[in-house]
Amino acid sequence: MTKLRFLATLFFVAASMLLMTGASMAADAPADSGYKVINRIAIGGEGGWDYLTFDAATHRLFIARGTRIQVVDVDSGKLLSEIPGLNGAHGVAIAASAGRAVASSGRSDSAVTFDLKTLAVVGTAKTGTKPDAILFDPATGLVAALNGGTSDVTLVDPASASTVASFKLTGRPETGVSDGKGKLFINLEDKNAIAMVDIKARKVLATWPMDGCDEPTGLAFDAASHRLFSSCHNNTLVVVDSDTGRNVQKLTIGGRVDAAAFDASAKLIFTTNGEGNISVIRQDSADHYTSLANVPTAPGARTVALDEQKHVLYTVANITGSEPGAKPVFTLLVVGRP
Repeated sequence: MTKLRFLATLFFVAASMLLMTGASMAADAPADSGYKVINRIAIGGEGGWDYLTFDAATHRLFIARGTRIQVVDVDSGKLLSEIPGLNGAHGVAIAASAGRAVASSGRSDSAVTFDLKTLAVVGTAKTGTKPDAILFDPATGLVAALNGGTSDVTLVDPASASTVASFKLTGRPETGVSDGKGKLFINLEDKNAIAMVDIKARKVLATWPMDGCDEPTGLAFDAASHRLFSSCHNNTLVVVDSDTGRNVQKLTIGGRVDAAAFDASAKLIFTTNGEGNISVIRQDSADHYTSLANVPTAPGARTVALDEQKHVLYTVANITGSEPGAKPVFTLLVVGRP
């Protein structure tokens, strides 16, 4: 082989290797989710916060803020009202069929019912100790308060604002979802598991462990594919079959996660991470998922509400302005695709 031919061959091999490496890097690189913070709305007010609940019928966002529930019109960005009478507010369950909503009051071991039109409080029901997450089950018309202190569920009738029943769980509940057919799926934080609950029978049907999950917090549900998405404190999302409890797939998410959401039409799962980002995961099929991106938000933005019609997410945090001596302001962050 001549020296010229040798150099040409060497150049061809090197160029081929570079092309192959570039293609491999492109294949390994996460896809861009397209999501970003598209609006910041200063809400203000003192105190911490917990769950956010979006009412699609009225375009109102309910924010649990310690001693009250803040009600925000997301179209105008205005704070419409503050519902008082809570002590350690954690979340709100919308019972649209009854025209009411029920909020958990963790330090008073109660659930406060208010009218969705007037936002006036209409009654208070006794719960177990330290009710935290709270959710509505359309099949029974009941609201389930998940009590972290007594590891049980209190069922509240929103129409009468009264306690209907309570039953024990097999671990400490963190959050839950309804399948819309009378079953609840509940993260058990101390068991690293999910409990499947029959509301009508008022008992736990099964408890499913999640391998590689430490302290599950957020939970979302895809009714079409029968899949649960549980976000865990060790930077892990576990996909679980809601029929069998089979662990389908594990994915890496951001740190200090608290909540999760699923956009059914977009086939996207979101987890809000207190370290200051939202992890976006694409559902390719019932058994295959791809991590897309960690979208920057703000430190402390750990809870989320989803508007499925607009495909936007709402999260909140205390944000400090850039001017000297600025104080943190409680701010609503709107995350979407511009």
